[in-house]
Order: sequence, then C-alpha cells, then structure tokens
Amino acid sequence: MGEQASSIAGQIDILFWFMTLASAVITGGIALALLFFSIRYRRRSENEVPVQTEGALKLELTWTFIPLILSAFIFLWAALLFVRMSRPEPNAMEIYVTGRQWMWKAQQPSGQWENNELHVPVGQPVQLNMTSIDVIHDFYIPAFRQKQDVLPGRYTTLAFTATKAGTYNLFCAEYCGTQHSRMVGSVTAMEPRDYQAWLQGENNAESPAARGLRHFESYGCDTCHRQDNGGVGPTLVGLYGQQEQLADGRTVTVDDSYIRESILNPQKQVVQGYGPPSRMPTYAGRVNETELIDLIAYIRSLGGQQQEQGGGGDDSLPGAGAEETPGTGPNSSTDGPKP
Repeated sequence: MGEQASSIAGQIDILFWFMTLASAVITGGIALALLFFSIRYRRRSENEVPVQTEGALKLELTWTFIPLILSAFIFLWAALLFVRMSRPEPNAMEIYVTGRQWMWKAQQPSGQWENNELHVPVGQPVQLNMTSIDVIHDFYIPAFRQKQDVLPGRYTTLAFTATKAGTYNLFCAEYCGTQHSRMVGSVTAMEPRDYQAWLQGENNAESPAARGLRHFESYGCDTCHRQDNGGVGPTLVGLYGQQEQLADGRTVTVDDSYIRESILNPQKQVVQGYGPPSRMPTYAGRVNETELIDLIAYIRSLGGQQQEQGGGGDDSLPGAGAEETPGTGPNSSTDGPKP
C-alpha cells in the first residue's frame, strides 16, 4: 500500500482492506457454492428429472438483504471519510494550486510560487484551492491517499493534514494530453520550525493580497468599487463570505468561485440594485488565473464573515480597514479599463 503520511491515510487503508476482505469472502463463498452444487445436484442419468422448486422466499430475502446491509455499511463508511476529506479544518492554511499542461503551480500564503513542488508543515491542516487553465487534471498524492479533480473554470478543494515529515510523490491522475505522464512533482512535509526556516530562506515575496491590490488599481476597479460605497458598483469591504441578493431573486454566498465568475462574466450574477444589465465589462481573456487568485486574496483581506470567524485578512494593506482615496495608490492607472 505504500507509506502513510496524512491523518486520513490509515482510515482509507482500513476501508480498502475491509472491502478487499469482504469481496474475497463473497467471491470464495460463491465459488465454493458453485463447486458444491455442481457435484451435489449433477445429473446422474439421462432420464433423471429434478424436482422443480417454485420459490424459496426466505432464501431470496437472505441473499437480498445481507448484500444490501453490507453495501449500505460500506457506503456510509466511505461517505463519512469523503465528507471529512472535503471539509477543511477552520484553521486550515490555504494554498492555491493551478494546473496546466503539463505542470503544477502552487502559491504559498506568504506569496511564494512553486513549480511542481509543494511545501507544507507537519500537523497543520491544509486546504488546497485548485483550478486549471486548460483541461481537466487530477491532483493525486498517493502517500496521503487523496486526490481531487482540478477543473477549468471553477475551484475545487482538497483538505489534508500531513503527519510525517518527508518528500512524497505528486501525480496527475487524469489523462490530460500527450505529456500527461510527465506531469509529476513532489509534496514536502516539514516540521513547523523547518517550514518557517524554508519560508524565510526563500526570496521575500509580495503577499497575494498586496499583488491583488495592485491589480485592482491597475485595472481601474477602485473607480467603481469604492470603499465609501460611493461608486457605481457595490463596495467590496466586508463582502467576503456574506449572502448577496441577486437581481433575479436568487441568493448566493460570496466565495472564491463567485468572485471569479463576477470578474470573468459579470452579467451572469448581478447584485440587486445594480442591474440588470451590469455596467461592469467582462475581463475574460484579460485577467489571467494568477491575477484572479491575487484579486480574490485582496477582496478577502477587506474583511467579511470568514475573517470575523477567525480567517486572516492582511491588515497591512491600505485597503484593509483604512480609508484611502480611490485611484491614488502607487500603481493606480487612470487610463486603465473601468469596470
């Protein structure tokens, strides 16, 4: 089965071996029954006519309900493990992962980018927010017993906690093109002290939220989405994680996927009171995936429900809690496109 290096790996292996044992017992039982019946009820002469049995209700109920109960038990067991893997811990460290033909690109919370590598601390819950810029990929760490499809146009998540320091294989488990077999990498689990030393040893990178602020200003978004709610678009301060009423009567949660959709296709989900149609132009084809990740990080830093519950914004940013004159940042552009 290979090495176990995550908090869920041992339970996955137990489920696997239980299913293997159950399958072996059932398969062996059927094989022995076939052999026994073939000998016990064989035709002994050409004139022998067996007694016809019209039905055996108890026998039929037995072979119906025993497999049903066993299958339901396995399903519930697997479903509980799946839910556990799908729901990250409240204090999970979020890392953004982008898949492309044929490489993985991961961004640490402090801003460092890694290609085909991922460094995580041991004992710290981690949530990977993943997307693809071309085709379907699959992020697979065999030692963690976890994998998740990575899809273009949306975010999927993978949650895990590494329990053992070491370097583990990373594969793409979905055929994604001619060089699919070369889309490999490594996940390095480090003791917390070593992880912090590794971060400090890397070049000091600009935080995702800080880069997001630069993109926000360079694209002219601060002209319409003003912090004082005086623009033609809604303010983004305190928005993340909140419920928004749309113009068509629906209610949505402002999360990563909603923000991404609103930037690339603003006409799809228009906030009540601001259309339809939305005045904001589409940025599809103009904003790349890494800029989207930075913009989402910046909007998160402006506060919202998740930050109030313990999530982390970046209070060092000018836009995070401080009133700043829109369009006057160091990288603002009065000539950029206006949402």
